[in-house]
Amino acid sequence: MSNQLTHMDDKGRASMVDVSMKPTMRRTAIASGYFVAQKSTLDAIMQGELPKGEALAVARIAGIQAAKQCGLLIPLCHPLPLEFAEIVFERTEESKLKIIATTRIHGRTGIEMEALAAVSVAALTLLDMTKAIDKKLVIEGIRVESKLKEPLSS
Repeated sequence: MSNQLTHMDDKGRASMVDVSMKPTMRRTAIASGYFVAQKSTLDAIMQGELPKGEALAVARIAGIQAAKQCGLLIPLCHPLPLEFAEIVFERTEESKLKIIATTRIHGRTGIEMEALAAVSVAALTLLDMTKAIDKKLVIEGIRVESKLKEPLSS
């Protein structure tokens, strides 16, 4: 088997990557995506005036919960003891809300899947909370912004 990380064993079967020999490092990932809605919908979200309640607070909690549960959601993703998750919302245009998730861990494998899951579920939560008042909702551009790994100081 090669030294490359893969989700396939030497017989081509799906398997979890063995990270047991990798060093423990401080790892941070930032992911982002956009929730696109009508201006009036984003105004209602930002002012906390949706019929279903305070959407940003609910979406923030949903995103953090998704980051914590990533290992259960994605079959070959390692279950990680998440140490930090933050969801930030920034209105970038009249009809666009940027969702930014930062995740952090001391571990042997990356934390980007947790950040991506956090953005995705936060966006889905906003969609769920606004679909009754806006039929033109879009989730777009979900991606990893950055990954950082730092050796632990001795």
